[in-house]
Amino acid sequence: MTTPTIAVLGNGRVGGNLAAALTRAGHEVSVAGRAPGAAADAARTARIIINATPGAGSLDRLVALREELRGKILVDVSNATLDGPDGLPADLIYPGSSLAEQLQDALPETRVVKTLNTMLFPVMTAPDMLTQAPEAFLSGEDPQAKQTVRELLVSLGWRMEWITDLGGIQTARATEAAILFVPHVIRSSGFTPFAISIAR
Repeated sequence: MTTPTIAVLGNGRVGGNLAAALTRAGHEVSVAGRAPGAAADAARTARIIINATPGAGSLDRLVALREELRGKILVDVSNATLDGPDGLPADLIYPGSSLAEQLQDALPETRVVKTLNTMLFPVMTAPDMLTQAPEAFLSGEDPQAKQTVRELLVSLGWRMEWITDLGGIQTARATEAAILFVPHVIRSSGFTPFAISIAR
């Protein structure tokens, strides 16, 4: 089976971490920085595009890539938030909705899958670093796209039993709202890696 090509949009801590880990896992990865046209070039040649851009501007950036994203899988790992005075998330930009839903509505010919947005970024690519099993949630309308993303997560070290399919894209509003836990946890215990999981 050929490994799908992956484009990571965003080369900050989240995007850089994901790109490096996916490359180590044997995937063919390109990273699009801020240079004009870089995102379009990367998205055009990839089968899977990962949105690791700051969530507040993600919708505009990705809608501008409508043609490049047509028929592709868009993995959205961002949270759209307004930041407080300390730079930590203070509120949701899309209350009663989610960035993932906004993206799917705006890009109907792109298969959006939301995942990896309920943890600090180091956990995304090293889930076994925690003392308790973390959980990665999947939200999206297309079962095949979610299966592809599930396989991608497994290649990053996620066990199948740690991955929970929540259902359609509307379920992303629940996981995106979980970002409101983050500033309080960080203020309480610092930037120690953590993830949200369901105790069973």
